Amino acid sequence: MKIGVGADHRGFKKKEAIKKFLQEKGYEVIDFGTHSEESCDYPDFSLPLARALSKGELEKGILICNTGIGMSISANKVKGVYAALCTTLETAESARRHNNSNVLAMGASLNTEDEMKNMVEKWLNTDFDGGRHQRRIEKIIKEEQGN
Repeated sequence: MKIGVGADHRGFKKKEAIKKFLQEKGYEVIDFGTHSEESCDYPDFSLPLARALSKGELEKGILICNTGIGMSISANKVKGVYAALCTTLETAESARRHNNSNVLAMGASLNTEDEMKNMVEKWLNTDFDGGRHQRRIEKIIKEEQGN
């Protein structure tokens, strides 16, 4: 599975840890930056990752900023991207089971590195339930398509 990762300066250190964690588990990881703790703007990393996902160049994405809010808002502007801001194992699981999210957004200031790794693992290993949840996703897709 090809997974994109991205972070701003506030999420840089935890992105690096998550990237290594994913690589050790055998995932192909594409790093969209940032590559330092120098101050930068989160859309510069979330939008390229989201565009690559929308084009089918990635299967999933993981974005980290201070709270995860900016990353999730900006990524969700790209058609076909469903970024979920998660702070617990339960929200990470629900984001996949009920919402079929393809981007996991997390806040560097909200969770420890270990908590984030656990959320990533839960999110990646949880399937979409479909059923009544598919009906809801279809309504979102319809709005996204301008209908």
